[in-house]
Amino acid sequence: MKRNFVLATFVILLLCISKESKSQDTSFEIELNPVTIPELGGLQSYAFGQAEGKWLLVGGRLDGLHRRQPWASFDIAGHNNQLIVIDPVAKLTWSANLKFLRASLQEQLSSTNMEFYQDGDYLYIIGGYGYSETDGDHTTFDYLTSIDVPKVIEAILTNKDFSPSILQVKHPDFQVAGGKLEKMGDVFYLLGGHKFIGRYNPMGPNHGPGFIQEYTNAIRRFSISHNSTGGIDVTKLTSTIDTANFHRRDYNAEPQILENGEEGITMFSGVFQHDDDLPFLNSVTVTSDDYYINESFEQYYNHYHCPVLPLYSEEKNEMHNIFFGGIAQFYDSLGTLVQDDDVPFVNTIAVVTRDKDGKMTESKLPIVMPSLLGAGAEFIPNPDFPHFDNNVFKLDSLSSERTLVGYIFGGIQSSQPNIFFINDGTQSTANSEIYEVYLKKNSTSSVNESNQLGIDNFNLKLYPNPTHTSLFIDNIDMIHISKITILDLEGKILQNEMVDNQQSQLKINVESLSPGAYVLRIKTRNKFITKRFIIK
Repeated sequence: MKRNFVLATFVILLLCISKESKSQDTSFEIELNPVTIPELGGLQSYAFGQAEGKWLLVGGRLDGLHRRQPWASFDIAGHNNQLIVIDPVAKLTWSANLKFLRASLQEQLSSTNMEFYQDGDYLYIIGGYGYSETDGDHTTFDYLTSIDVPKVIEAILTNKDFSPSILQVKHPDFQVAGGKLEKMGDVFYLLGGHKFIGRYNPMGPNHGPGFIQEYTNAIRRFSISHNSTGGIDVTKLTSTIDTANFHRRDYNAEPQILENGEEGITMFSGVFQHDDDLPFLNSVTVTSDDYYINESFEQYYNHYHCPVLPLYSEEKNEMHNIFFGGIAQFYDSLGTLVQDDDVPFVNTIAVVTRDKDGKMTESKLPIVMPSLLGAGAEFIPNPDFPHFDNNVFKLDSLSSERTLVGYIFGGIQSSQPNIFFINDGTQSTANSEIYEVYLKKNSTSSVNESNQLGIDNFNLKLYPNPTHTSLFIDNIDMIHISKITILDLEGKILQNEMVDNQQSQLKINVESLSPGAYVLRIKTRNKFITKRFIIK
């Protein structure tokens, strides 16, 4: 669900990216290779598991972006009411109808934006939004369902009953859609998401048919086990509430190897900010017993859920997360970063890197998606490529040879960037193409880093950008800054401040400036550095 209500204005602001930039060691090159299976239809916002080279796809939508009219939004015809099996190598597909399952399973397994995680043979699915004939309305389902993936795939291929291999339990904590389900050690983490009951209406919950929407604002921890009687036991553990930072849905949360070598989970971007109808730019890193906000990092690209490939280099202690397309508040246009607060579909492929000191940076890669594609799609990993226990790929295992690391399938394919306000169901479709994702070691080991945000020769960081009242410049220990100047885009000087820095950070007060784009000029001992920034 893209918006809760209609934005009254359309804003585009341009930010220039500094050309005074060093080279970045990307360590890898990416290649996408399309694969077509003629019998395979399109699908978006689904759950998946895999076994023995085959995929099991569950739920999701058969159409594109949901329509704005409540009577047409998330209609029953768009529900995927089959289990789909795909062999991406043999290019074969099979399916089985859910109608033989009991009602609660049929309804949940036909829903969209479920949280899911595969642990061994079992695919665990939580929540999801869809139509319930039992309730006579659209709702978010309050179930956890366990699917024995190898057994269900085998039953579908041999046309046998798969219902004994699917179990379900009910709990109000599982009434969540658009969050993320991950695991560290023996503990499952249900991160963010919301409960949505009723038919979507862009005018808000109190117009037309009305609806109920409640964000969880929470990380919920629990354990799952299969008991001797053939059922599922769920043990509820601790929950953490943070209304400002966990108020996220339809986003990416990825397993990580942290700078101390431990496992973690990073919650990237997502919508909507608690006090603003815009995506988050910061991120949250979750450890086994705590979390922290990455206040000095802002993610400009890939804000909604899209395929993500996590890679970690033990040699360099660097974590890379590659984001493929989707929907974002920012995109690149001929070297200029464009801010579009209508949050359009994009084709950007970007990487967020965390270095050995814990510093995070974002770079747009030279390759792009083949179209405005990625929202609601999934990265399906190649399980044969070396990976850590938490499914992060081992980057150091890459060779100079082209290596298949996984696939991208499905998602919404849009005909133009901004379709939300004109969407009548014809501007987008559910994509049916599969893309093989190949990686290899970068033979040149560096690229021009004019696409890396917030970095220059001196490794300076300017944030937050956009801002409201203050700007901060970090990592200035090694530079003698003598003057800070703020100019408008026509070169008129608006503020001048002499500086004699003896610290690692400078704070600049900009609350007197009107909303718009400006230039910050930093004079050092032997040169000028210029950066653009935005006042919201």
